[in-house]
Amino acid sequence: MTAPSAPRPPSTTASIAAAVMTTYHGQCACGQTKWDVKLEPDQAKHILCHCNTCKSLSGSTYTLNQIIPKSALTFTSGGESLKKYTYAGESGSPVHCYYCPNCTTHPYHHQTVMGDDKIVLRTGLLEGAEKFEPAAEIFGKVRWGWVKEVAETFETLPPE
Repeated sequence: MTAPSAPRPPSTTASIAAAVMTTYHGQCACGQTKWDVKLEPDQAKHILCHCNTCKSLSGSTYTLNQIIPKSALTFTSGGESLKKYTYAGESGSPVHCYYCPNCTTHPYHHQTVMGDDKIVLRTGLLEGAEKFEPAAEIFGKVRWGWVKEVAETFETLPPE
């Protein structure tokens, strides 16, 4: 009779991925809406968007974002109360912007052209966001002339 075999450890890839994911906390300006997001190290960076809609919605020269799986975002309060504003993106497809109904902070938006499983998270709303480095700039074709380039810049979106 042989001894029972020991349980197999999880795969190295799964172990490494689980070990490097970090949970960040975010909240809107009034505190009504709060969320957690799990990011891999290469996602803990800002993508600066210079598109005209982001400038209008933020009242600034660009927004700070990251494309993440929808499953990485969990609302801990107020998520069920979010309101939605929809506009046509550069592709002509709908972009849904979700915001707190009280203070209008936008935690994320969904560009339908990217599919159902990807969202664009506003990284500037996360605790510790000041430590994130810029990874890229998008919609550089409409970046204001006096705004300095801080990362690789794409005229619209990066190639697939």
